[in-house]
Amino acid sequence: MSTEPTKILLSEDEMPRQWYNIQADLPTPMPPPVGLDGTPIGPDALAQVFPMNLIEQEVSTERWIDIPEEILGILKLWRPSPLYRARRLEAALGTPAKIYYKNEGVSPAGSHKPNTAVAQAWYNREFGIKYLTTETGAGQWGSALAMSCKLIGIECKVFMVRISFDQKPFRKIMMKTWGAECIPSPSPLTAIGRKMLEEDPDTPGSLAIAISEALEQAVERDDTRYALGSVLNHVMLHQTIIGLEAKKQFDKIGRYPDIVIGCAGGGSNFAGISFPFICDKIHGKDVRVIATEPEACPTLTRGPYVYDSGDVAKMTPLLPMHSLGHRFIPPAIHAGGLRYHGMAPLVSHVKRIGLIEATALPQTECYEAALLFAHTEGFIPAPETSHAIAQTIREAKQAKEEGKEKVILMNWSGHGLMDLQGYDAYMSGRISDFPLPEEMLQRSLSSLEGHPQVPKL
Repeated sequence: MSTEPTKILLSEDEMPRQWYNIQADLPTPMPPPVGLDGTPIGPDALAQVFPMNLIEQEVSTERWIDIPEEILGILKLWRPSPLYRARRLEAALGTPAKIYYKNEGVSPAGSHKPNTAVAQAWYNREFGIKYLTTETGAGQWGSALAMSCKLIGIECKVFMVRISFDQKPFRKIMMKTWGAECIPSPSPLTAIGRKMLEEDPDTPGSLAIAISEALEQAVERDDTRYALGSVLNHVMLHQTIIGLEAKKQFDKIGRYPDIVIGCAGGGSNFAGISFPFICDKIHGKDVRVIATEPEACPTLTRGPYVYDSGDVAKMTPLLPMHSLGHRFIPPAIHAGGLRYHGMAPLVSHVKRIGLIEATALPQTECYEAALLFAHTEGFIPAPETSHAIAQTIREAKQAKEEGKEKVILMNWSGHGLMDLQGYDAYMSGRISDFPLPEEMLQRSLSSLEGHPQVPKL
């Protein structure tokens, strides 16, 4: 019988007090954001959208950035999060691999998202901002920001992608419970929303549309700014507390992962678990890092590395990223948090320079993996998290075939208790796979015409 605990815990005193900024260690600098003419933009170009204290983090190349005490105090409501050994899953797979998962579902909102939501709300309040607008796909981010704004003391308005608004009614109730206004997107409240509804009254919506609506309302008032739950550098920064904790937890048991896995939509939970380990890889450590996405929205695996806008109205600067095209309307898969056309520039960059791998999985395989996880470990995963689980199972089976005792770490990014309609649809045979058709991808990529080219490595 192993003496290793099921849960590897840290005390509050052991919680990281700084965020890790991977930009300090990149072997090749990331291309800058640019305007439509290809000219690099400066921090001032973002000032209508974000407070300057967050813009400073966005452009920083400092390796370590201190976490303010008030933010630490709120994070301690659920942090440090536990690292679990998935022994029952290992036994069910008959694998020699040792599987560990970082449980981010213990936050009040049920996912990793509050790690940055609390920070963003705090920095906005410190800058004098009274209102935040945002978008949300599956509702995880909207719930996290609603909670964080209430704890910090500012107001919140959330534009929720219409298909998720309809599929996940309890998420909007969570947001309302925390005092936020939740609006299905596209909506008649904004010019871009009205335009999209005119083009297609039955559109399921997209994160790119919801972002445009939130941005449009944010720039109308001086006391209002916009908050983004993924993609941007400062969001990746705030999430690194996940991986930093995990490294300390592995130190406690004298292990180190051979493989680190996270699901990837915009990139935040993947960056959070992986960037501290990618730092080790940059400095010579042998570790594989895998980002896993839906085959219906295969940004890293089939999207070209280009300059593209983060939203459908092209209100954001052009960012260097893997993209399916800002006009991409993703299929209505149940992993709503992974239905974004672009990937975080930092995640895209580490993929481009060969520091990570990427896979795209069918959603039926992911639901099957989620059920096996629930049957063995008890926790019901979010549909987004199921992609990381499915990839972990693939790697564990590969370890069995090779007869190798690998250590696998995955980010269990959130629970699925608000996503049970998706489970019901899968168990009732109403979920099918949707490999993105090439003609649909090429039609969406045509929106990139006229954009400047990303410099070659």
